[in-house]
Amino acid sequence: MKILIVEDEIELSNSMATYLRGESYLCEIAHDHRTALDKIEVFDYDCILLDISLPDGNGLNLLRQLKANNKTDGVIIISARNSIDDKIEGLNLGADDYISKPFHLSELSARIKAVIRRRRFEGTSVLVFNELVIDIEGKSVFIDDKPVDLTRKEYDLLLYLASNKNRIISKNAIAEHLSGDEIMSYDNLDFIYSHIKNLKRKLSMAGCSDYIKSMYGMGYKFEPKS
Repeated sequence: MKILIVEDEIELSNSMATYLRGESYLCEIAHDHRTALDKIEVFDYDCILLDISLPDGNGLNLLRQLKANNKTDGVIIISARNSIDDKIEGLNLGADDYISKPFHLSELSARIKAVIRRRRFEGTSVLVFNELVIDIEGKSVFIDDKPVDLTRKEYDLLLYLASNKNRIISKNAIAEHLSGDEIMSYDNLDFIYSHIKNLKRKLSMAGCSDYIKSMYGMGYKFEPKS
């Protein structure tokens, strides 16, 4: 799961990123309006943590831009301005939640999970595809009730494909989801094939049906049996 932290307080943004990375999130940071705008125009995020007061602009304008671009990223507004008007405006613009500073990082993490669960998984914390079960809260996978040992990247890849079942997902989209803006420095996307191959091998060895299909020249599709 990929998070964008839009926060100009460097110490706070670093603390948030460190904590959330410990929760297995892929985190990127933008300290100003311009950097955040560049990122949201190019990349998609599972959740954006958005400070209202930025040195070069209002965070609510970023929210307006997201909606104008028909982006579906989840948004939690983070602000020291504990104003009911700010909360109402942010929620009316399409934010999913609002948390006031100071806050506990554990509470922030719980709110992120709730937003992602509502937006990506229709409120459920477990995805079931016949013999295959993905426990989103526990970040674990079971086949016929037996756990499957996956790396973090393999788990993230499986969850991403499964949450977009029956849709063709391009290699670029997969690379962006797994590596964030680091893909800008990659020479090729061969690592995607390696992750797919290893994931399919582990699932097959555990007795799982072949749900991950290669769509020649287009990408991959998770296609569960009816």
